[in-house]
Amino acid sequence: MHEQATSGDGGGSEPSTPEWRPPARIRPKVADLPKPRVDLKAVFGLASGKWAWTIAIKAAIAMTGSFALAAVLFDPRSAALAALGSMTVLYERTTPYAHRAVALALVGAGFVLSVAVGSLASITPWAAALGIGLIAGVATWICQALRVDRPGPLFVTLVGGISTIAPGRLAAVPMHAALAAFGAAVGWLVAMADAPFRGRAPENRAVAEAFRKLAKLLRAVGTPALDHVQHEASLAVAEAWRLLLLAQTRGYRDTPAAARLRALLRWVSDIHLAATDVSLARTDPLPEEAARFAMGLADAVGRPGLCPDPADLDEIRRGLRPRSLEARLYTRLARTAQTARKPEHEAAGPGLGLYDTRYPSVLDSLRSSLSRDSLVLPTALRMALTVTVAGLVALAFGLERFYWASITTAAVLQGGNVVLTVNRGVQRALGTLIGVVLAVGVLLLHPPLPAVIVLAGLFMGLAQLMITRTFLYGSIMLTPMALLIAQTAAPYPLPELAQARVLETVLGSVVGMLGAFLLWRQASASRLPRTIINVLEDARTVVNEVLDPDVTISPERRYRLRRDLRADLISLRGVYDSAVGDVPPAETTRPLWPVVIATQRTGYLALAALARENPPRVSGITLQRVDLAFGELSAAMRERRAPRLGALPRLVDYPRINLELRALASAMRTAVADDERAAALEQERRARREQRRAREEVDADL
Repeated sequence: MHEQATSGDGGGSEPSTPEWRPPARIRPKVADLPKPRVDLKAVFGLASGKWAWTIAIKAAIAMTGSFALAAVLFDPRSAALAALGSMTVLYERTTPYAHRAVALALVGAGFVLSVAVGSLASITPWAAALGIGLIAGVATWICQALRVDRPGPLFVTLVGGISTIAPGRLAAVPMHAALAAFGAAVGWLVAMADAPFRGRAPENRAVAEAFRKLAKLLRAVGTPALDHVQHEASLAVAEAWRLLLLAQTRGYRDTPAAARLRALLRWVSDIHLAATDVSLARTDPLPEEAARFAMGLADAVGRPGLCPDPADLDEIRRGLRPRSLEARLYTRLARTAQTARKPEHEAAGPGLGLYDTRYPSVLDSLRSSLSRDSLVLPTALRMALTVTVAGLVALAFGLERFYWASITTAAVLQGGNVVLTVNRGVQRALGTLIGVVLAVGVLLLHPPLPAVIVLAGLFMGLAQLMITRTFLYGSIMLTPMALLIAQTAAPYPLPELAQARVLETVLGSVVGMLGAFLLWRQASASRLPRTIINVLEDARTVVNEVLDPDVTISPERRYRLRRDLRADLISLRGVYDSAVGDVPPAETTRPLWPVVIATQRTGYLALAALARENPPRVSGITLQRVDLAFGELSAAMRERRAPRLGALPRLVDYPRINLELRALASAMRTAVADDERAAALEQERRARREQRRAREEVDADL
């Protein structure tokens, strides 16, 4: 990622008041610890965000269209498989259309394969239960390794589960696969329908979202939410880079429009890091005009005429020294506006080269997901084992439609950690209970097939509208949709259907929660120290190359350093957020929160230093001492001991790196002390239990 040149002209007059320069010892307050919990708000509340109207409409159209066409062209009972195949429309909803066309075809192929495996496994119920577990495990592995966004493996498992009851058995497997392919084709067409009219909307939307998160970060300066918002902004920038790379097709990447979008994304990435420098150097909020200006830039990504005027920043720049941190931030905002107000940008120029591939290697992604440090493998194994056990237990209890227990378990395990899984389990059980009542009420009216088709599409659309905000209300709508399709494929007496559906859902939810609690419960917590070390090692490399006067960083090298360190920083928060939801709470996880924050801040300060034009260098001795400090912190984390840091060299031009390294060492010492104290208490409790057991044995002998 090439550094965009920044002007030394701050655009203001001679300061009328002294610039506020905080002492290096002032450190912004650490954000509150994330506290995932099982409570009524988590179960019944609505998550922040927008209602997914677009995908809801597309999902309803795809299901209604595929169900109706297949019912006319084929057998109405088999048409249910076409309706399930149309769920491909739910995937890749944010990616550029050129990539989406290929990715949805592969998702459709996955649906067809899932139907084929489910149909082949339907020779016996026991084989079907094993087959559904296999589908769930493999789908989880592939979706997570290749970063397939939600709904991920859920609907692949749903399709495979329902295909086990499709009529025709083994002889009809080719027909079942063909029907699923037909539905997937309909879903593909619906998903791609707006491509001719909004061809560049996904990548424009991603860059605009990065500017909106930047505006949120500017508003968070001086507030306790800073560290959380910093992570959200970094996520948005990383996602925008990913989508923009996917959009760089051969005929588009050399156009002025593509160059403009790349330039805007590089600007927002640089401004994000400039805002990091400012946010960690002050404890009071920035002027609101800065955030409003960033929001205006977000609107200008797709509509240059809405670009704000750089003169709008003159008032807040007045009185600042031209080379101060805030002046550099506002200058970059103003220069970004100069780029955003033009509908095109020169196709060649500094910082406009592409230093990455559109598609990461599929084999490399799958291979890395099997490494010891990856969470993908334990997650996939947990999914496969738990879904299989749910189906087998349902069969052991004599439940004929055992696959609902398997599907419910797959849905519950989408939560990730134990706390989120429990929340989803409760939401799934309550949602299914209400949804069954709704579905039975509809089926008691004995609706004709056209009404069933319309209602299935309607429920599907409503489910997708709600599920991004709350899994509970989405489950209420998903249940009647699934029951209408299943009842069309294999009719069943309604009283038994309702009773079995509730029992299977409760069973699947309980098994899913037990699986999350018993299998690899602390997979995230055990990987947290390694993730912290990865960030420190990458930050060490960046700081060494920035400060070394003998090193010249090429644009390609700069891009790769920023990409890799940003990816590790995002992974750090993801692993911690997952680990802190383990139950019982890991004593070694919560005390590491100050360590995580200090590591995160150190990483972003290293990125901010990398983003500077002509960054100040240091002497060889100072560089060596900084390198030794990073090495000692990494070694202490690796060996689970307190760091022996000693006196840090004074980095005059990077005082906040000094400050965060000291804070990190202090937080690590506190965490080690907490671990030792917890171990001593546990040993004391164990000794008391042994003494009590010995006394009981003596009393028994007497």
